[in-house]
Amino acid sequence: MAPIQFGVLMIPYQMLDVAGPLDILSSSSKALIEPYEAAGFPGMEGLGSKAIDVVFHHINTTMDPVTMTSGCQLVPTTTVDDCPPLDYLLIGGPDPMTFKLNEKFANFLRKHVAAGKGIFATCTGALAICTSGVLDGRKATTNHMALDTAKQLRPQVNWVKDQWVEDGQFWTAGGACAGMDMFSHWVAKNYAAEVAAIGLQGLDFEPRDIKGNRVLKAEQAT
Repeated sequence: MAPIQFGVLMIPYQMLDVAGPLDILSSSSKALIEPYEAAGFPGMEGLGSKAIDVVFHHINTTMDPVTMTSGCQLVPTTTVDDCPPLDYLLIGGPDPMTFKLNEKFANFLRKHVAAGKGIFATCTGALAICTSGVLDGRKATTNHMALDTAKQLRPQVNWVKDQWVEDGQFWTAGGACAGMDMFSHWVAKNYAAEVAAIGLQGLDFEPRDIKGNRVLKAEQAT
């Protein structure tokens, strides 16, 4: 099976909105698990074949670095014009007071959605992309402090106050840590619970369900 092509839209997001979910994926990936399995590391036997095979792409409109909300500068790996076809695209949350989605990013999103591929948005990520129209008619969430703003900005979206929301090809989460909850659930649902548990144990992270209740303890992997 070909690796998952996983993209991140390089708008000026809050670091944890993207770093947390990517660490959930990479901690459950073949690249991390297979070497430990080959070395006979306890608890890894048989997990390499079940782990995620994923390639990450960090996408900007140019190859210029992007300054994130924390002041950290990140360098793209590709552009919207040169990016290979993606299976999934993640949008982290920018500062909603200053950010406006540009048309090149909006068109990139629309083409990705039209191709039937998956969208993840964490924190204010859904608020950032809703003006493109890709969430119209869908159930979604955003940072709960910004829900009223979201309802005013894009009433065509069914905004709800859950920890995270799945609606077809769209997965949206509230705050940054809710994005990690959402990705933990996605890994357990689409791969194997033991693969998710190994990754979560390594991160010492215990995810919650859509109502905020803890559902998987990191120590369950031991």
